[in-house]
Amino acid sequence: MVDQKEQALKPEAGAPEQVADPLAEVLGRAQSAYAAYVEAQKEVARAYKEREQQVEKVYKKLEQQANNACEEAIERALRVREKAEQEIEETYKKAGEKAREVYQESVGQASKVRKETIEQAWKVRKESAAQAWTIFQGNKV
Repeated sequence: MVDQKEQALKPEAGAPEQVADPLAEVLGRAQSAYAAYVEAQKEVARAYKEREQQVEKVYKKLEQQANNACEEAIERALRVREKAEQEIEETYKKAGEKAREVYQESVGQASKVRKETIEQAWKVRKESAAQAWTIFQGNKV
């Protein structure tokens, strides 16, 4: 019986391997989990970089659209300004022409009135001079 006890107390040659196998298995799983964790970190970093690149792309696109919209608005404003300046110039020319016409009419009217006034005054002077000669010569008016 002693032999049986000794045999029972003595570990078998395969027993240490059985004890070592669970540790190796846990260590292997831990190493696999750590490797998966490191790979997951790399994937997350790649995903962040990819997302950052996408956001940068979207930003650049929106920035370009904003620049284009601004340039178009500036060009439209320039065309509106040029058109307004042209209309102002045309209006100024027309006003100048109208002012010249009014001036010419006024000068013509003033010349006509002056001529008529001078003619009337000459007529009155002539009649007064004729009356004065008639009175001076002793004739009745």
